[in-house]
Amino acid sequence: MWAVNYILLGLRLLKQTPLSKDIMKYPISSLQWLPLIFFLIISTSVLSSTTTATTLFEIPRLSPLGGILQDPETVFSANVSDDFETFYYNQTLDHFNYMPESYSTFQQKYVINSKYWDGANRSAPILAYLGAEAPLDGDLRIIGFLTDNAAEFKALLVYIEHRYYGESIPLGSSRKVALGNASTLGYFNSAQAIADYAEIIIYLKEKLKAQNSPVIVIGGSYGGMLASWFRLKYPHVAIGALASSAPILYFDDITPQDGYYSIVTNVFRETSETCYQTIKESWSTIDEVASKPDGLSVLSKTFKTCNPLNSVYVLKNYLVSMYGHAAQYNSPPKYPVTIVCGGIDGAPPETDILDKVFAGVVAYKGNSKCYVNALENISETTVGWRWQTCSELVIPMGITNNPMFQPSPFRLSDFTDWCRSLYGVPPRPHWVTTYYGGYDIKLVLNKFGSNIIFSNGLRDPYSSGGVLVNISESIVAVHTVNGRIFP
Repeated sequence: MWAVNYILLGLRLLKQTPLSKDIMKYPISSLQWLPLIFFLIISTSVLSSTTTATTLFEIPRLSPLGGILQDPETVFSANVSDDFETFYYNQTLDHFNYMPESYSTFQQKYVINSKYWDGANRSAPILAYLGAEAPLDGDLRIIGFLTDNAAEFKALLVYIEHRYYGESIPLGSSRKVALGNASTLGYFNSAQAIADYAEIIIYLKEKLKAQNSPVIVIGGSYGGMLASWFRLKYPHVAIGALASSAPILYFDDITPQDGYYSIVTNVFRETSETCYQTIKESWSTIDEVASKPDGLSVLSKTFKTCNPLNSVYVLKNYLVSMYGHAAQYNSPPKYPVTIVCGGIDGAPPETDILDKVFAGVVAYKGNSKCYVNALENISETTVGWRWQTCSELVIPMGITNNPMFQPSPFRLSDFTDWCRSLYGVPPRPHWVTTYYGGYDIKLVLNKFGSNIIFSNGLRDPYSSGGVLVNISESIVAVHTVNGRIFP
């Protein structure tokens, strides 16, 4: 009965607010939950010999919260409730080997809110939030979903930080050492991360004498993938999982590589047909200008680039990434796509097409001395995510047949060369489906899986790789047609 009762708990969590309102509420943004606080920094590289195609190697982060339209000062100044207590667990470096170095440990951060817990004697539930590709502090400041529901379910809340992010840095807690090379980064993967979570949850249940308290793991985006995988790998630890916006099928060509940018295109077209048409027509104009002897100088001036363009691909990749980012985080009250299109459509009628596109850039980014190729202080989050996608989380995202964008197909050979240039090791594009599964997901999970809720907003570009149909009575898919990041 635990399985039935506590997966219903997860379903009840989803029903706290009408689906049309996207269910979650928290202080800063009403459509997102399980948010992360770092800016999505897209840096692009190009390996292309054609005049029209670009190659996008950076896989957009899965963070449910975008940073461009988020005031970081507001995020960091938000107070963390006194109900949260911070602890550190002496975590094993390598769960899967018995070499001497595998026994090294590091301090992994976790946070507990026991305000609403009815205690181990009553077998009250434990809701465990699985941290994703960012420090945990931002989630604690913004997330309101778990605390909103903890009182009703008299639940203990546990938040666990992902290894290599925030304060949970292995190898002497030195980011420079831990993120320094492929050898030290080799302990940085999802399998190690969910083993970390299992070890901490088991430890806490023993410490609290709460062996009979059922655990439900919860995560969003990458954290949602971790939650679903955790339930499959550690069913003895967690009785159920809520996996929000989790594109577990965007691997190994299970999902068409166009999935992400197809939704981006749909969002722009539904927002403004004229904006969509302007973006669609702008690429050939950019190429035409770039082909002239002083074309790159003209483009540099038009788009106020921070440094003179040495390739048209730098500009085009910047714009493609910006449009994708706007669509991925197109939530109220800002509605980034509306802001971009407001800039494009709001330009005077006599404005040429490139100036219209630039007006969209300014509307989205805000007034700045320069745009496009500014030198950036790349955060640890960006470095970490780049490693993860260059090693195991190879999401084959590309553009092949899209009416708003030029072709930019994903080519594994080019992506492999790029990752080798960064780390000296190639990615393993088939590992996720080998280790966690993915093919024939309905048939396979119907045989051995249970108690997982997959939730998606269909305007989230990553929903193209999500589970959108029920698999069984206890593996259910919940979605909103007009939702974005869905809790």
